[in-house]
Amino acid sequence: MTHFYAVCKTYSPCPRCVAVCTHRRVSHGFRQESLHFERTKMLCLIPLLLLLLLPPLPSIMSDFRQCPSPCLCYESSDLVDCRSQGLEQVPPGVSRGTWLLDLSGNRVREVRSDSFVGLWSLKFLLMSNNSIHAVHPQSLSSLQFLEKLDLSFNRLRWLPQDFTLHLTSLQELRLDHNLMQHVDSSSLRNCDNLRKLDLSYNRIRTIDARAFHSLSRLRLLHLEGNRLNILKDGLLSRQQSLEVLLLGHNNISAIEAEALAPLRGLTLLGLRGNRLQHIKFKTFLKLQTVSTHLQMSLNPWTCDCDLQRVFGKIQYVRHLHVEDYKAILCHAPPQQAGSPLASMDSQLCMAETASVLVITITVMLAVIGALVKAERNRKNKQAASDAESADK
Repeated sequence: MTHFYAVCKTYSPCPRCVAVCTHRRVSHGFRQESLHFERTKMLCLIPLLLLLLLPPLPSIMSDFRQCPSPCLCYESSDLVDCRSQGLEQVPPGVSRGTWLLDLSGNRVREVRSDSFVGLWSLKFLLMSNNSIHAVHPQSLSSLQFLEKLDLSFNRLRWLPQDFTLHLTSLQELRLDHNLMQHVDSSSLRNCDNLRKLDLSYNRIRTIDARAFHSLSRLRLLHLEGNRLNILKDGLLSRQQSLEVLLLGHNNISAIEAEALAPLRGLTLLGLRGNRLQHIKFKTFLKLQTVSTHLQMSLNPWTCDCDLQRVFGKIQYVRHLHVEDYKAILCHAPPQQAGSPLASMDSQLCMAETASVLVITITVMLAVIGALVKAERNRKNKQAASDAESADK
C-alpha cells in the first residue's frame, strides 16, 4: 500500500484523493475497503492513465496549422482562401502543408523572393486580379510540385529569365490580360509538363523562335488578342501534341509555308479577326491531322479566283473543315465588298475566265492581223520586184 500512496501523491491533483488513499493504511492485515473507497481509488489513477496515453504537449502543438490573417483556412483540405482582402503582399504564416493558396482580387504589386519559401506542398497558386508588375525569379524556386499558376489580369510587362526553371510539375499557366510585348526564349524553359498556356490579350508583337521549344506536351496555346504580324516557320516545331491553337484578333497577314506542318494533333485553329487577304493551299495541306477545324472569318479577304480556288480545295480535303465558311465576307475588290464568299460559287473564276478569253481572243486577232499585214507587205514587195525585173 506504500507504493499506491506514492503514486497517488505524485500524480493526483486532488487533495481528497490523497487523503482517501492514505486512509487506514496497514502493512499486512489491511481489511477490505468499501465500494466507495474502491471507486475513489480508480479516480486517483485516471490522471496517471491520461499522462501515459496522451502524446506530449509539443507534439499536440505541432499539429496546429497557422492561418495568416485575414484569410480563411480549411484544415481538413489544406486550403487557404485570401481572396479580396485588400492584401498588398503575400501574407506570412501560410502553413507548409497548404496545397491551394488563393490570393486573387487583392492589391499585391510584387512577388518577392521569400514569398513562398517552404511551401513545398503547394499545387495551386491563384493570384489573378492583382496589380503585380514584377515576379522575382527566386520567388517560385520552392514550388517544384506546383501544377497551376494563375497570374492573369495583372500588370506584367515581361517575364523574368528562367521564370519556369523550377516549375517542373506545372501543367497550366495563365498569363492572360497583362501588358507583355515580347516572349523571350529563356522565360519558359524546363517546363516539359505544361499542358495549357494562356498568353491571350496582352500586347505581344514578337515571340522568340525557341520560346516554346521545351513545351513538347502542350495541348492548348492561347495567343488571341495580341499584336502578332506573322506566323513564322519553326515557332511551333516541338508542338506535335498541340490540339488547340487560338490566334484570333491579332494582326496576322501571312502564314509561312512550314509554320503549321509540325502540328500533327491539331483539332482547332483559330484565325478570326486578323489581316489575312490571301492564303496558300499548300500551307494548310501540310496539316497532316485526323481532323482540324478552321476559323477564318473577320479577315479583309480579297475575293478573286485564287482565293475561291483555295477555299474550294480546302473544302474537298477530308480532314480540314472551315467552321465559319458562310461567314467569310469579301473586303475587296470594291464591287464585291460585303458579299459572302460562299454565295459567289464559281462566279469569280467565271469572270476571270471570261476576261482571259477576251484577252486571248484580242491577242489572237492582233496576231492574225499582224500576219495578214506581213503577208500583204510581202506580196507587195514581191510584185514590185517582179515589175522591176520586167522593165529591165
